[in-house]
Amino acid sequence: MMDWRIAVTLPCTPSILALRILLCHNRAMAHDPFRIILVEPEIPPNTGNIARTCAVTGTVLGLVHPLGFSLEDRYLKRAGLDYWGDLMLEEFHAFREVEEKYEGRLFWFFSPRGDRRYSDVRYRPGDLLVFGKETTGLPADLLEKYRPFVLRIPMRAQSRSLNLSNAAALVLYEALRQNGFPDLT
Repeated sequence: MMDWRIAVTLPCTPSILALRILLCHNRAMAHDPFRIILVEPEIPPNTGNIARTCAVTGTVLGLVHPLGFSLEDRYLKRAGLDYWGDLMLEEFHAFREVEEKYEGRLFWFFSPRGDRRYSDVRYRPGDLLVFGKETTGLPADLLEKYRPFVLRIPMRAQSRSLNLSNAAALVLYEALRQNGFPDLT
């Protein structure tokens, strides 16, 4: 599979280059889905809702342990309804494992402490969209390490945060919109 980023090195006219980038980008999307990574999620219905969103969009869901619940939790299963069979699920024991597996990929982190809005960046197929636990968000060391890639969702100043499943859906659909809602009708 040709990566869309490699296409820019091919010799050609600007119009052919634009077409090659578009073709490679679309081809990569079919084989390289977005990934939502939840770092130590705590509330089963939130994770269940996100699992359902991932299943219906062809997005991979990654869960970083420890989880605040069992994957057999009835509230988790109820929120995901009958979509669990369609879900591409990955589990990790630590965020370091995510970094190692997806080295070279672009990670976007979401926190009210981000300097840029989630809608001000360009998402590409294969990007990882990383969210923290409901009560405390992402760990401070991750936010510091990836400071240029920490984004925020605008909200009123006196508000603490959005619901995790709403935030994940909002960001994912922006990424999908920017890429023409690939493989979705």
